Amino acid sequence: MMAMPLLTSLRQNDTVRLIPSRFADREDSVLAPLAEDTAHLRDLFDLDNATNERLHGEHGGLSGIGVDELVFGVPNFRIINAAFTYPRPEGSRFNDGERGAWYCAFELQTAMAEIVFHKTVEYQEINRFDDSVSYQALLADFSGAFHDLRATPEFADCLAPDSYLASQELALRLLDTGAMGIVYPSVRCSGGTNLACFRPALVGNLRRGDAFRLTWAGHPEPSIDTLPAT
Repeated sequence: MMAMPLLTSLRQNDTVRLIPSRFADREDSVLAPLAEDTAHLRDLFDLDNATNERLHGEHGGLSGIGVDELVFGVPNFRIINAAFTYPRPEGSRFNDGERGAWYCAFELQTAMAEIVFHKTVEYQEINRFDDSVSYQALLADFSGAFHDLRATPEFADCLAPDSYLASQELALRLLDTGAMGIVYPSVRCSGGTNLACFRPALVGNLRRGDAFRLTWAGHPEPSIDTLPAT
């Protein structure tokens, strides 16, 4: 039997997740400005809902996560559910394309480094560093037993900077055992710590922190500005 990472009892408040502000700035639908009247808006909702993975998940229509695992009636529950029902097609470090996870960092600097790295890779692919994007920080608290990859060299392949093969395999095995998630050292920020939470119900006390604007002006390193509170 393959070894599993040891469990650690974790109590960590104020973890940071950064998402594009357009996904957090409004409670109503982004379709509202496109509608000419209420009937038109209803038609747009029907069209959008036909491909809305979060709604499919909340109605039990996704294979990767059941409706009984999602959360309802708590602040920002749609944002929590979206993290688990909208995985990248190729997956991320500790999830595949069938089921997402809640990724966050213990430090703002670490969360920012992760965002900057992935956005910079996108711009490198088109050889164009010219963009300005705003991000909203989401703060959450966690308490529970998580598998810990810190100071565990036997799982070094799960922290490869350019491959998710080993880490996704480990995550699937852990999910099958009912694991809550994984604590691991950041690959993009030396000394930083990340958390991949596998269970929506464990994302506690989700609330907004600061908002930031990242601007790329011709080179890979963006300028980062804190936006005024609104």
